[in-house]
Amino acid sequence: MKKTLLAVTVFSIICIAGCGLNKTSTSNEGTMNSTTVNGAIEDMNSLVSKYNSFEITSETLVDGKWEDIISNTSKGENKSPQLSWEPVEGAAVYAIYMVDDDASYWIHWKSNNVNETNLPLGWADSSEYIGPYPPKDSKHSYVVYVIAMKAPVERLKGGLGSSALKMQEFIDELDTDVDGNKGNIISCGRIAGLFIN
Repeated sequence: MKKTLLAVTVFSIICIAGCGLNKTSTSNEGTMNSTTVNGAIEDMNSLVSKYNSFEITSETLVDGKWEDIISNTSKGENKSPQLSWEPVEGAAVYAIYMVDDDASYWIHWKSNNVNETNLPLGWADSSEYIGPYPPKDSKHSYVVYVIAMKAPVERLKGGLGSSALKMQEFIDELDTDVDGNKGNIISCGRIAGLFIN
């Protein structure tokens, strides 16, 4: 009973903290390239660096910062960001993850079998999207990954509104389609910015 109570308490603290730890981030031309943690630089491209890449743009990312409207805070409307990218040759579907890079890849957006390449503001519903909600007076970096695939996958791993310490595995598993064929990922797009609460 004590172990269960301890586990619930720890989980509650993580949830209350919102998106947990606070790092200092650096930006370059509106997108996040790396983060500094205790003096060490982490490459935010590392999750998708082994795959070809494509460019994503967003009207809700201005000067390296996500607009308030995407947040799940008192100043936001909990709407998924607007995203656009050119269709990837050979891609039948896309998968989307949005994670808080400052909180163990806390998952804020998870959409599977996406067929569009221009997603308007608020495209994802509440079963697929929970906007940023870092602790008050903090700033976190939020990264959107769009994975272009040859064929659908059964599901995207990871729970919405929870940390994903195995995020690399979750993305790499998309390289195997629903029929077990390998080499399913064609390329990956990434766009990132800060949200300041």
